[in-house]
Amino acid sequence: MIMKGFRKSLLILAIALGCNIYSSNAQIYIKVRPARPHYERVVAPSPRHIWVDEEWESRGGKYVFVGGRWMAPPRERAVWVPGHWRQTRRGDIWIAGHWR
Repeated sequence: MIMKGFRKSLLILAIALGCNIYSSNAQIYIKVRPARPHYERVVAPSPRHIWVDEEWESRGGKYVFVGGRWMAPPRERAVWVPGHWRQTRRGDIWIAGHWR
């Protein structure tokens, strides 16, 4: 009986995670890029931190500005590749920044 409940809970968790992953991969195409707000750079927490200037996230079918933050590299000699807008036939999409 306990095993049945555990399997059911595991199945529900797998479905919920699958739905979350599926929804996070959706592309949002826009015709007019959102305005970039002014953001003040604060003092770096340490010399190894790198300033990430412009970043956008898709939330609720629109892009939200989340840039302007210091990030510590995940490993030595990692390089931050900034995010950028890519123009397509359907509109512009945001390509998120990442570590290389």
